[in-house]
Amino acid sequence: MPAHATDFTWFDERYPELAEAYCLTHVQGISADELLRRFDAAPGRSVTGLAAVVQAWETFDDGEDEHAPDGDEDLMLVAVTEFDGWAVAVEVNGYLGSLWDALSRLAEGTRLVSHFRNCNAVDSFHWQEGAANRLHFEPLFPTQRDGEDAEAPGIAELLAHCGFDLTDDEDADAAPDPAPDAVDAGPRLHTEAAFALAERLTDVRLTPERLDTAGFRLGYAPVP
Repeated sequence: MPAHATDFTWFDERYPELAEAYCLTHVQGISADELLRRFDAAPGRSVTGLAAVVQAWETFDDGEDEHAPDGDEDLMLVAVTEFDGWAVAVEVNGYLGSLWDALSRLAEGTRLVSHFRNCNAVDSFHWQEGAANRLHFEPLFPTQRDGEDAEAPGIAELLAHCGFDLTDDEDADAAPDPAPDAVDAGPRLHTEAAFALAERLTDVRLTPERLDTAGFRLGYAPVP
């Protein structure tokens, strides 16, 4: 069945620290090592499973990561893996994959889909094709969109079917009817709806089982 927000309630339950603040970046047709290169990241060690990535970040954030490069440069930890022909980067409490200045470089010659949330509930979703912004919005405010496809036919319906709440006070009558399976979703599941939309745009299904067994390469990326 097509992905829906209610398919991803496990994310907050299983990885609460990551769900509070994360950035997830998919880039099509490149290797994990190439994605690290596009982040300008110094490669580090390998770990297995998303829980190990979170643990590695905690060690890094505490200043106790003996594998981190020496120097005064501000760095962020990025973990990369590969699923179904896409390189996928996970940032715990990170944001590099959401920065406008980085998107064209990360998406050079291909498609990028990223979504981000921080501990203050600031969030973003990007669909990028090379240097072109196809779709950008804040998942908490999905009616306020920009990009080449922001108002393209079918986009509002796609978002509604992922579980985004497209009703608002000013234009409630213009919102498409929700999908039958969207009745249990709503504003509180806007982060989960971002996962559903990313799956629909990439055909990469993220499950706890896949993430728990995936091999991740850690990297140390400079903060712009």
